[in-house]
Amino acid sequence: MANDKVQIFDTTLRDGEQVPGCKLSTKEKLIIAERLDILGVDVIEAGFPVSSPGDFNSVQEIAKLVKNASVCGLTRAVKKDIEVAAQALQHAKHPRIHTGIGTSDSHIKYKFNSSPDKIIERAIGAVSYAKSFVNDIEFYAEDAGRTDNEFLAKVLEAVIKAGATVLNIPDTTGYCLPDEYGAKMKYLKENVKGIDNVILSCHCHNDLGLATSNSIAGVINGARQIECTINGIGERAGNTALEEVVMILNQRQDLNLTTGVNTKLLYDTSIMVREKMGMPVQPNKAIVGANAFAHSSGIHQDGVIKNRETYEIMNPLDVGVNESAIVLTARSGRAALAYRSKKIGYELTKEQLDVAYTNFLTVADIQKEVHDQDIHEIMKKINLTAASIA
Repeated sequence: MANDKVQIFDTTLRDGEQVPGCKLSTKEKLIIAERLDILGVDVIEAGFPVSSPGDFNSVQEIAKLVKNASVCGLTRAVKKDIEVAAQALQHAKHPRIHTGIGTSDSHIKYKFNSSPDKIIERAIGAVSYAKSFVNDIEFYAEDAGRTDNEFLAKVLEAVIKAGATVLNIPDTTGYCLPDEYGAKMKYLKENVKGIDNVILSCHCHNDLGLATSNSIAGVINGARQIECTINGIGERAGNTALEEVVMILNQRQDLNLTTGVNTKLLYDTSIMVREKMGMPVQPNKAIVGANAFAHSSGIHQDGVIKNRETYEIMNPLDVGVNESAIVLTARSGRAALAYRSKKIGYELTKEQLDVAYTNFLTVADIQKEVHDQDIHEIMKKINLTAASIA
């Protein structure tokens, strides 16, 4: 069975940049956009052109630069927004306008002070107007996660007729559970006329820590685009992390889903984004965190040294990390000390290892981590040098 392609829609430069303190200059955005294009993402959401002259300029320059991916500009369901986005995207090889409106009861009543019928009318108007500028139109139903499925289907059917090519089903507030979000996608696949002629897209937020799970549930149930950011940055608790969904689809081949992302560039891309945005990545972050391939427990270290797959489901080389890290702590065993000692030139006999390990534990109980220089000091203390080891 051939794998289905899931498009990766990167919104690091739009949703990701909405994080307080993460503002990027046009020059920095161009550097990241070029890397995303090389990485192999399918769509780069370059910004919200009408929001400021600076954002307009960034979208325009990214549109000129990007060679392979579609370049997308965000708008509201407002004519001026759409006109400005079209102008910013005029040099793009593959332009996409991303327009939409809130569809949940909360948004209709409190945000727009409107009615369901008027919301559908505005949605149709926005898509139709955008279609007069470019062919590729993505429609977002903001707060779709909390929108009644029957009404959501009605909205989507209307915008498909108006010319939408991609339908974005955002869990804007990160409220959905994976089974709920997956069921919503399944309902839409089964109940919206014309749905097989467009792409369903997942745009999930991480308020409850479920963005990645919800996105995967979405594609399992028929979506074929995931909207995500490098390192999972974004509004509030962030967005779906690109590196997580890509590696899930890469590793879980039983899902028969794939992406066009070059996974070997994930770690370097993560570093680039964290440095440009000044946004650190927590050490225990999946895939790209400092500890993602680090082992400090003696039991785990012994297993990994014997066969990496005992405790690692991914090869670190596949995401651009040179090797697994054996971190020496008071929880480490003899196998880990022997392994690290050999790495720096000490091939120990069993007797030498026993003596060294006793001294190692003394140091490890004082320090959080034992480094290579500490090992040299231990060996010196027990009169072992590179010339005297076995």
